[in-house]
Amino acid sequence: MRLYGVTGWKNSGKTTLVERLVAEIAGLGFTVSTVKHAHHSFDVDQPGKDSYRHREAGATEVLLASRNRWALMHELRGDEEPPLEALLARLSPVDLVLVEGYKRDRHPKVEAHRVATGQPLIARDDPTIRAVASDSAPEGLAVPVLPLDDTEAIAAFILREVGLA
Repeated sequence: MRLYGVTGWKNSGKTTLVERLVAEIAGLGFTVSTVKHAHHSFDVDQPGKDSYRHREAGATEVLLASRNRWALMHELRGDEEPPLEALLARLSPVDLVLVEGYKRDRHPKVEAHRVATGQPLIARDDPTIRAVASDSAPEGLAVPVLPLDDTEAIAAFILREVGLA
């Protein structure tokens, strides 16, 4: 499975970029899945709903299914967070998996960068970052700098990198 990451500091535009890349790449006829890392507790279930009640009662996994979609929720219940590789193994095969976050993992990435965040570029010290998508023109980088709003160019770069161009 081909894998490419989008990383960057908080409020750098990662989620918006991933959303645009999924639409662009899927629009070219490729199948795309995403993995998003959250640094905080999150919930995809609604209090009072049956699946929430099952989980709250102690179920380790709750699979919710309809004719439109299915979702599997797995409670760690104190276990360690699974590594990216273990999560990828749960995905159905697709042409490309875009990974948002996981900045310390060793897969190739594009860094989303906005000057307004005031954060330094991760790319200066991270060899897994193959390009920077920025709203400015940072100099002195060993990787290409692409306009943050040029989804087509960023998608083309990623597709070349993973051999789908």
